[in-house]
Amino acid sequence: MHQGSCLCGAVRYQVTGELEPIQICHCSQCRKAQGSAFVTNIPVQESAFALLSGAEQLKVYESSPGKQRVFCAGCGSPIYSRTSKLPGVLRIRAGSLEGELEARPGWHAFTASRANWWEIHDDLPQYPALKP
Repeated sequence: MHQGSCLCGAVRYQVTGELEPIQICHCSQCRKAQGSAFVTNIPVQESAFALLSGAEQLKVYESSPGKQRVFCAGCGSPIYSRTSKLPGVLRIRAGSLEGELEARPGWHAFTASRANWWEIHDDLPQYPALKP
């Protein structure tokens, strides 16, 4: 079991089961949503996710048709996203998880739109768009 929270601690959640590899997304929407060069996501089944507190603090923003980004209204921390293209799957923001993780980065996606000021210096697979 893994637990996570937002920066202010109002939103707390847990994920049961082992975590999938961390997905690193460099698309322009993720960069803007995170305020960073990329986002680190871990896909989890919605059935493995349990909100422990802070439901009233969660806000949803539809960044494109069928794509929802869920964040804490108090501190602005992104918690997860979901897309209608992958029903039943939440993409947890890896940075919101607490403690040590066994999960490690698996690949880079949308490298064709990566920030020109960020270089990738690892040997992970890179995909110009979605991972096939």
